[in-house]
Amino acid sequence: MNYSKSFLIKPKSKIKLAEIDPNFTDKHESKKDAIKLIEQNNMRIRELQELLYAEHKRSLLICLQGIDTAGKDGTIRHVIGAMNPQGCKVISFKQPNSLENDHDFLWRAYRDLPAKGDITVFNRSHYEDVLAVRIHNLTPKPIWIKRYDQINVMEKYISDNNTHIIKFFLHISKDEQLKRLKRTS
Repeated sequence: MNYSKSFLIKPKSKIKLAEIDPNFTDKHESKKDAIKLIEQNNMRIRELQELLYAEHKRSLLICLQGIDTAGKDGTIRHVIGAMNPQGCKVISFKQPNSLENDHDFLWRAYRDLPAKGDITVFNRSHYEDVLAVRIHNLTPKPIWIKRYDQINVMEKYISDNNTHIIKFFLHISKDEQLKRLKRTS
């Protein structure tokens, strides 16, 4: 299965998470069933990272979004764990601190973009400054609505400057989230 074709969301398209099976595992019924493919993919990730570093012309930004317990930290451990840590950094987007609040909302994203040859993973991302403020009614709509366009402009700018952006939304069901929350409490 070509996952990039199956799960790619095209710009300006509408998506309904309720129509996507959060339990999809393709042909793998367990991690044990997938271990050979995982090991092959990990080797390929290491090779590609070495090429990215050696070429030193472009960089990679990976944005992970998902509800609490969706697996962002686990994804980082497993995927980034396959890479050379010298060429990677992970940035977690939490509630902005006072220094971050003294700047425009994209400042903290710009501050942590990857250098040429490097990879940065945003655990959550600059999208939090639209999603969280909207959901929790922290910022008036006329402000957060403009942020969508500002994010698009920023992403075009960094993309034009050879930073490839890959965005992932980790989707789990509300039932699975509840099970995971109960396990951690």
